[in-house]
Amino acid sequence: MGTLIGIIIVLFVLGSMMALKPNGIDQRLDKLRMTARRLQLNPKLVGCPDWIKGRDNEYGRGMLGQYCLVLDDIKLPHTRYQVIDGQWRPDSSFVDTSSEDKTLTIPSAIRSSHITTTAAINKTQFILDKTPLDLPVSIEPFVKGMLTKANSIIIYWEDIAYVRPLSNPAYHHTLIERDLLALKANLEKWALEMQQQS
Repeated sequence: MGTLIGIIIVLFVLGSMMALKPNGIDQRLDKLRMTARRLQLNPKLVGCPDWIKGRDNEYGRGMLGQYCLVLDDIKLPHTRYQVIDGQWRPDSSFVDTSSEDKTLTIPSAIRSSHITTTAAINKTQFILDKTPLDLPVSIEPFVKGMLTKANSIIIYWEDIAYVRPLSNPAYHHTLIERDLLALKANLEKWALEMQQQS
């Protein structure tokens, strides 16, 4: 009887220890974020901003990975972009309805419901409008938006989808650094384009 009680106690302790171990997806996500941190992409898990379509394709719903690249000696305009059809499109809440020569009409698909007039934005503020994402195929489908301000360029994406086997069957831990370096290179390229044309 004492042996049976001892075996039950050992199994209970082992079960408790196994429950504390993170699952495979959490371990992959940790590796992704640690690599991003080492590459100075400053990852953070944040609530989905209200101008980005998050979970269930609803604005401001769920959690997203926020990866921020801080660039010294660069001054960026305060802009927000959403991903529509694989391209950067200006966020509708940054719409400027003034009549200027250099304006761009925003399609109704991204115009907020409270704007009833034909909206236009200043092209000089949205240099990346209609620029293709051109990111690695393992990252691009999960990118939701981008924010620029001061000397920072921030990308919002579902980084957990990158490490899930169902959403990214081609995932391999050896590709993480290569994909993040490509992401960082594109963020630097977009920041330089904005700085040169502003």
